Formats: sequence, C-alpha cells, structure tokens
Amino acid sequence: MNELPLMEHFVTVQGEGFYSGRSAVFIRLGGCDVGCVWCDVKESWEATAHPMVSVENIIKSVKEFKTNFVVITGGEPTMHDLSKLVDELKQNNFYVAIETAGTNPVYSGVDWVCFSPKKFKKPVPEIYPVSNELKVVVFHISDLRWAEKHASKITNSATHLYLQPEWSKSDEILPLVLDYIQENPKWKLSLQTHKYINIP
Repeated sequence: MNELPLMEHFVTVQGEGFYSGRSAVFIRLGGCDVGCVWCDVKESWEATAHPMVSVENIIKSVKEFKTNFVVITGGEPTMHDLSKLVDELKQNNFYVAIETAGTNPVYSGVDWVCFSPKKFKKPVPEIYPVSNELKVVVFHISDLRWAEKHASKITNSATHLYLQPEWSKSDEILPLVLDYIQENPKWKLSLQTHKYINIP
C-alpha cells in the first residue's frame, strides 16, 4: 500500500519491553480492530480520522531523526498492508519493530515482533511462531493464568516473555506480578517507563 493512515510520528525512547531505553522513531497508524478499554490512544481507533500519507513522505520524515530504530504501532498496525513501508525502511537501513495484538498476520519483512495479546479479540495462530517478544498487560490477577495460556503456544525458545502491570492499576498489580516472576522466572517485568519520566 502506497498510502497509510498516519496519526503521528515522533522520536522518543522506547518505554516498554525488550528494547526499553532505546532511541526510537514511532510511526503510529490509525485503525484498530481490538478496542482495549485501557488504551492510551483511543483516538487512533478510527482510520478515516487520520490523513492518508504516502510511504515516501513517511520515510522522508523518519530520516530526519538520527536513530535507525523504527517502531510501527497503532491502533492495530497489522490491519494495513505494511509491505511497502517495511521494505523501504529496511532499504534505508532501519531496523523495524512492530507492536501488535496479533489479530492479523504480520508481514514477514519486520525485524522484531512484539506480540501483546488482548482479551477483546482473539489472536491469529500465525502470530505465535513469529513473535520475538510476548508482552502481556496484567489488569487483574486472572490475567497471569491467561498469560500462561499464550506462553504455552510460543514455540520459539528465544522469545522473550514479559508481564506488564496495567498503568492505572500499577500500585495494586505490580506486587502481584513481582511475586509471580519470582516463582516463574521465565517471565520478565516490563514497565511503562515513558510514563514515569513523562515522555511520549
């Protein structure tokens, strides 16, 4: 697809998961087929609310920043054909990561797949073998059992497993997650560090 609904793009520091702390350009696309109740960017859900921008112009804007790490996010970015965007980013020597709820197949050209499943829509089976990172948001203690169900479907032993307390309930959930990780050390803790330091 030569044009994509671009909500925003910005340079920041990745706040969550495996690449936490790394300088990154985020490309946030409009459109979502999940609709999480705790979503930080509900304004991203409606694709038609955002301008269609050519891949060439997106690449041009990304190249203005010094980092070579790009994160495609949303909304749910896998709703769109990302092949042209990803291929051209890689041709310009960018390392391309994607954040997805796994509700659609991920384009194979992506370098890093962060799979964050949500209860609001079932992931497609194809997401499990291609995930580099499984990041489960924990809103309720029952989500720990739900996280294990997804982890059991991960076939790649190199996939990193993260539990992330939902921000609005962090005071309540964080101690439970920490205890769980001590008992189940295959899991690591992910925190939304960008919210603690108040950056995008």
